[in-house]
Amino acid sequence: MPARDGGGLRLDAAALVQLGQALRAAGYRFTTVTPATHARVIARDPGAAAACLRGVFGWSRPYATQPHGATLPGHVARLIERSGIAVPTPDGEGNTGRMRSALRCSTLDGQLYFHSAYPTSEAGSVFFGPDTYRFVRALRCETAARDRAGEKPPARIADLCCGAGPAAIVLAGRYPQAEVLAIDINRDALELTQVNAELAGAPNVRVVISDLLGDVEGGFDLITANPPYLLDAAQRSYRHGGGELGEGLAVRIVAAALQRLNPGGVLMLYTGVAITGGEDVLLRRAAPLLNAADCTWRYEEIDPDVFGEELSLPVYAGAERIAAVWLTVCKKD
Repeated sequence: MPARDGGGLRLDAAALVQLGQALRAAGYRFTTVTPATHARVIARDPGAAAACLRGVFGWSRPYATQPHGATLPGHVARLIERSGIAVPTPDGEGNTGRMRSALRCSTLDGQLYFHSAYPTSEAGSVFFGPDTYRFVRALRCETAARDRAGEKPPARIADLCCGAGPAAIVLAGRYPQAEVLAIDINRDALELTQVNAELAGAPNVRVVISDLLGDVEGGFDLITANPPYLLDAAQRSYRHGGGELGEGLAVRIVAAALQRLNPGGVLMLYTGVAITGGEDVLLRRAAPLLNAADCTWRYEEIDPDVFGEELSLPVYAGAERIAAVWLTVCKKD
C-alpha cells in the first residue's frame, strides 16, 4: 500500500464547522451517489451553475459570486471563503467568474459530513459514498444486536481507514464513554474527521495518523474498517486495496486485528471483493488466518453487485462481479 500523508487541504477548521452549522440550519440534505451516477446526472446540463446549496455542496457545480447573480446567501459565501474551500473555476471562455467548493457535504442519519468534491481524482481524496451508507447500516445492525444480547460495551474502539469519519462518529455516539480512535494515513481525512466530529458533537473521537495499527499502542474491544478494495492504476489511497484483486488491505486488517483485539473483542469489516469463476479471493486468503486463530467468525455477502463499471477495466478481465461483504470476528475470552 503506498504511503500518503495528505496535507493538500489548507482549511480553517473553525470556519468549516460554522459552515456546516449554517448548512444544517438551512435544512441541507444530500445523499452521495457513485461517481458513474454523479457523472450521468451532471451530464444532463454540463457546465451549468449551481442553483441551490445542494448544487454547490452536493453536485459540485460552480456557483456565481456576482451580487446580482449570486447562488449562495451572503453569510454562506463568506464562510466558504474563510474556510479555504473556494476554488476559482474558469468559464467556457477561460474567465474565472465563478467559484466551486473543494468539498462536498453529505448527510447520514441526520449528521453532516464534509468530504472531497467530485471528481475525486486527487491522490489524497477523502471518500464518502454508497459504500459508506452500506457500511454504517451494517455497523448499526451489528452493534444493536450485540447490545440487545447484553454484550459488554466496548471501552476502546479503533476505526481503521476512517476517511471522513462516519463510522467513528456513529460509534462515538452509541458508546459515549468509549475512547474512539479514527485512524488513517491521510492527513486530509483526519482533518475532515475532526471537523465532522465537532459538527456531530462527538468529543470522544480522537484522530490518529497511522498505517493501520502500526503507530498505535494497546488492545481494542472493537475494531471497524471500511478499507479501499479496488485495483486502481493510479494507486490512489482511498481506492487502491492492492493484492491480487484489491483484497490486500482487507487481509492486512484481519491479520492486525487478530493480534490487537482484547479477549472478547470484535472486528467488524466491510469491504468489496472481485469474484472470479465463483471464487472469493478475500475469503480464500482470510479464512486460513481466521481458522488458525482463537476466534469465531461470520462472513456474508450483503450486496452481490457493486461498482459494475469497474469490470470494463483490463485488471478485472477475469472477474464476473464485485460484491460487498461483511466480516465479523469475535476473539474468544
